[in-house]
Parts: sequence; C-alpha cells; structure tokens
Amino acid sequence: MANLTERYGTMVFSEDVMKKWLPKDVYKKLAATIEEGEPLDLDVANAVAHAMKEWAISKGATHYAHWFQPLSGITSEKHDSFLEPNHDGTAIAKFSGKALIKGEPDASSFPNGGLRATFEARGYTAWDATSPAFIKDDVLCIPTAFCSYTGEALDKKTPLLRSMTALDEQAKRVLALFGK
Repeated sequence: MANLTERYGTMVFSEDVMKKWLPKDVYKKLAATIEEGEPLDLDVANAVAHAMKEWAISKGATHYAHWFQPLSGITSEKHDSFLEPNHDGTAIAKFSGKALIKGEPDASSFPNGGLRATFEARGYTAWDATSPAFIKDDVLCIPTAFCSYTGEALDKKTPLLRSMTALDEQAKRVLALFGK
C-alpha cells in the first residue's frame, strides 16, 4: 500500500492536476475565471470537461455528479454517466462543457422534500470552478451551486459565494481609497 502522504489528494482535480491535464492556454483562462471572476468561455469549458473526464476515467470513475448542499441539510448529487449509447449498440464516453457547467437536479433536492413534480422544480446547478472536483466511490463529483430558475439560493453555498463577491468588491473600494 502506498504511503499515506503519497495518496493524499490523488482523487482531487487540483491545481497541479489541472496544470498537467489542461493545455496551457486553457489553464490560464480557467485560472482567470477562478481568481478574477472572468466569464468562462464554452470552448474553455469543453476543454476542461474533456480533461476532467479523461483524468476521472484514468482514476476509475464511471459517472459524474453535480454535487451540492441543498437547504435540506445534507449533500446531494445528480448522477449521470460518461457513456452515451450509439445507434449500433456500442457506447462512447462523452462529457461536454455544457454538462460540466450546468445541471438540473430533480425536485427531491428542494427544502420541501420534493413535493412537486421534477418538471415543475426549476432548480439548476451551476459549476463552482473555485472548488476542485474530486472522485468519490468511482464518481467524479463536481462542486456546484444550486439556484432556482429565478436565481433564488436553494443551497448553502450560493449565499457564501455571493457574500465573498460582495466582500471582494467592497474591499477593493476601500483599498482604492488608500491608493492601492
């Protein structure tokens, strides 16, 4: 068995892993999104999704899940397979930038326990690129925020991310007063 310190973090799509698996220009654009809040281009998302999929499969993952913390008090996951069936009975491994960025969990993730039908839920997950993806039980877990169709926070992470953005903006205003 490998040394404990050698195994630490091996199932995390960390900054070091991103540097190894992503083309340099894609890594730089993703880093700008993470560090400075730059918009994420779909071409960059597609490249990140491809690298993330290849890395996860190399680690034994068979599925991916948008992982989030709904107001129910426990974490939730919306699972999907990397495999997409072909018309000839075979399958191909696929994972697009669109699938990475956004998901639609079922209504059971809502605070009311999912008393509505799934099609009425209108809850969406959005990839939080500031938190690294990880593999748990052969599933690539993608940290996400969970919001309603109208933008209402349906999880515990969205208010945190919004408050971090607000604090960042106000701290920059104060620093500007000091000439920084």
